Amino acid sequence: MLTIAWDVDDVLNDFTRVWFETVWRPRHPECRLSYEDLRSNPPHEQLGITRDEYLSSLDEFRHSRYLTDLQPLPEALSWFEKNGARHRHIALTAAPLRCAPVSAAWTLRHFGRWIRGFHVVPSSRQDESIPEYDQSKRDFISRSEDISLLVEDHPANINAAADLGIQVVLMPRPWNSAARSISAVFRDLENL
Repeated sequence: MLTIAWDVDDVLNDFTRVWFETVWRPRHPECRLSYEDLRSNPPHEQLGITRDEYLSSLDEFRHSRYLTDLQPLPEALSWFEKNGARHRHIALTAAPLRCAPVSAAWTLRHFGRWIRGFHVVPSSRQDESIPEYDQSKRDFISRSEDISLLVEDHPANINAAADLGIQVVLMPRPWNSAARSISAVFRDLENL
């Protein structure tokens, strides 16, 4: 059985889109950007704010509405229902440590039939001091001998995993170069 590592936000769900459309845009009606215009991740420079302001807004969304407003991607849920039992699955996220319990609860509520491990490489925050075991997903993957495939939206993580010899699938998002649709990605994953 292959072991597939799944990023959570923007792979199993539409995290950035939901945050942008339900939090950022309503609070910043002067913003003329659409979700599809977000060409970088993090997009703080495009939004005209500091990285810390951006992260603070994301963290507020995670704590206040992540569990209620965020649904799984229908394509992801459908894929797991048809193909999930054919492979082993873990979640590998870079959420801040203080938000990891919310992300874990969401992941296990929607995908817990298949995803049996939840791993976090904490995304650093200014006011949080924690031991650093792994500084990146690459560090985690390099010491995890059983990961066969990484499904991820961030190009740097894709490149790092590919450099380690791991199969990779880039989830299409405005900030990456994936040319196919999300539906096409999940159709291709059926051929593993």
